[in-house]
Amino acid sequence: MTPTLIQPTGAAHTRILSYGAARGENAVPNDDLVGPIDSSDEWIRQRTGIVTRTRANAETTAIDLATDAAAEAIAAAGIDPSLVDAVIVATISNPRQTPSVSAIVADRVGANPAAAYDLNAACAGFAYGVAQADALIRAGAAHYALVIGTEKLSDVVDPTDRSISFLLGDGAGAVVIGPSDYPGIGPTIWGSDGSKADAVSMNHTLVEFRDGLAPWPTLRQEGPTVFRWAVWEMVKVARQALEAAGIEASDLAAFVPHQANMRIIDEFAKQLKLPDSVVIGRDIETTGNTSAASIPLATHRLLKEHPELSGGLALQIGFGAGLVFGAQVVVLP
Repeated sequence: MTPTLIQPTGAAHTRILSYGAARGENAVPNDDLVGPIDSSDEWIRQRTGIVTRTRANAETTAIDLATDAAAEAIAAAGIDPSLVDAVIVATISNPRQTPSVSAIVADRVGANPAAAYDLNAACAGFAYGVAQADALIRAGAAHYALVIGTEKLSDVVDPTDRSISFLLGDGAGAVVIGPSDYPGIGPTIWGSDGSKADAVSMNHTLVEFRDGLAPWPTLRQEGPTVFRWAVWEMVKVARQALEAAGIEASDLAAFVPHQANMRIIDEFAKQLKLPDSVVIGRDIETTGNTSAASIPLATHRLLKEHPELSGGLALQIGFGAGLVFGAQVVVLP
């Protein structure tokens, strides 16, 4: 007779307990970037809504940014870091392909020997990480999870590229997720469309660079393709996330989309018919597009500027290279 395995179960519900943030040390205005792309401050503001973006010092890594954001989140959660037993880092900016950013950060913040792994889902990475942490805790595989989005995109910028270079910034946002007496994280609507893999991608491989066949790989995007996909397809995903959570747009306290482009954010709000009572995260103006870090950074700023949103519902949605997407409704801590 085959022995029966024990299959653990965890908390019935989870919620986000706290946020932490770290941004690159330098505010880089549009005027510093317009020369190589033959553009202007006015053009960048009109097209993207960005006035400045934060970029890190040369010696600062995505690991350093992640550590600072994680330390703040753990302190704000009021738990001992040793209680964190899962660390999930969403990034495309690990300065080395291995070891993981997550294992190093876990050790730095005092969560060693937590389970630790990185995930690469670009701008949807944070939403993916929240979905996984929620599932791990409810399955009994973790009790407290640290989810971090961290990027140092200035390492993969070509100053002469007009498609994406002026959008990108550096930063990290982190949350601690733990057990809850009530549902604090709604169902995640996520997916991918690899047929559009070239819409946002690196222009060369590391092997081509190693063999002298290409320069250092940098990010590129097909702007119009991404804009259309984000505005039309991602609004459908956002609506699905609201429906799956059993709420309507009017029930939201906040809407925090990936900070890709202010025009996309504005069109999103219009398509979702968000009432004026819903506060929209708009961190892109002074931080830029920080990929996996953008949603937690925007939410961290939102809670600092609007503490009255605490306890309210926020719809968050990430979308980007892959193409990949992820959305869920969360209760703000």
